[in-house]
Amino acid sequence: MKDKVKVVIIGLGQRGNSMLFHIARMDNYDVIAVCDAYEDRAKQAARDVEDHYHYPIKALTDWREALDLKPDAVLIMTGWEGHFEISIEAMKRGIAVGCEVGGAYSLDECFELVRVQRETGTPYMLMENCCYGRSEMMVMNMVRKGLFGEIVACEGGYRHDLRDEVLYSVRNRHYKLNNYLDRNCDNYPTHDLGPISKVLDINRTNYFKTLTSFSSAALGLNDYARRHPDVDERLRDVKFAQGDIVKTVIECTGGQLITLTLDTTLPRPYSRGFTVRGTRGMYAEDGNYVFLDNGEDEKDRMAWDKHWNNARDYYEEYDHPIWKKYLNSGVRGGHGGMDHLVYSEFADCLLEGRPTPITVEDAASWMAVTPLSEQSIKTRSTVEFPRF
Repeated sequence: MKDKVKVVIIGLGQRGNSMLFHIARMDNYDVIAVCDAYEDRAKQAARDVEDHYHYPIKALTDWREALDLKPDAVLIMTGWEGHFEISIEAMKRGIAVGCEVGGAYSLDECFELVRVQRETGTPYMLMENCCYGRSEMMVMNMVRKGLFGEIVACEGGYRHDLRDEVLYSVRNRHYKLNNYLDRNCDNYPTHDLGPISKVLDINRTNYFKTLTSFSSAALGLNDYARRHPDVDERLRDVKFAQGDIVKTVIECTGGQLITLTLDTTLPRPYSRGFTVRGTRGMYAEDGNYVFLDNGEDEKDRMAWDKHWNNARDYYEEYDHPIWKKYLNSGVRGGHGGMDHLVYSEFADCLLEGRPTPITVEDAASWMAVTPLSEQSIKTRSTVEFPRF
């Protein structure tokens, strides 16, 4: 059995460049080429890998040429608009796909992704690192052990102030600006929905049923642009389609309710707002607390501040086994370890011949929230959630 996965990395912007350094140093990857539409990015990335490997690798600008090298796998870190085309072509060529996250542009893309993966049998995994967050995995473990009782509702969000990233997109050769100019939807749903789906066993014993989305006005980007003279003056009064706050409510066949929040164009600290509510307890990321119907917590249910940040007290007993192994290994990676865990799991699945834990059906259903929310906002209606 091989001990390394030969990979090409496509997309060397903010995410791709930051992950390149870590992947090149992982024991289960061998980077044989890097690719970006901008030649200077590709060449610089190749030099960075060569400094570590001490032998040359290819720097390419055409992703099809990267696939022509016949790697074991491709890691796709391009802008959202490139994810599906490259994934589908790679699977048709028998090249395993690890694809970074983002929303879909249409339901047809989602169905085509599933169809090609099933026809080819080529491994595919959406690299949703938040499914490997320590708190998310601990809560999933606690849910499996029954500590929260029957789960009734979950909440999550991508609540990340991206005003500078969006408004300086052209200068930084980033892809986000057009998404905010042209669409009104939950454009980045998988960070919040992925961990929730794992808690609720979505696409296994439970499924999404309906979706309803609502959008606020779009004011935040214009206000920021007017107060920062180095922002392109054309963006001061342009009409942005993307609402500042988008709320999405999903009904599940198991009776649970999921509430998602996209909040990226107003000032705020970062939070994914991961919250799980059950008949016997709950966890909330905002406050980082666990509250259980165990007698002790119930006596103090009116004194919420006594519970704030108590989740750390549960790690020793309820840390997920994956995290216990990770902490004992001494390995560290980006985003508090999530990046290392998701990329290590993908490589290990390929090397050991195991199915990927985040399936193509998971990817399709999570990314489908984007076009479905766009449809719901536009028509002011509830839409049926398709089965993938």
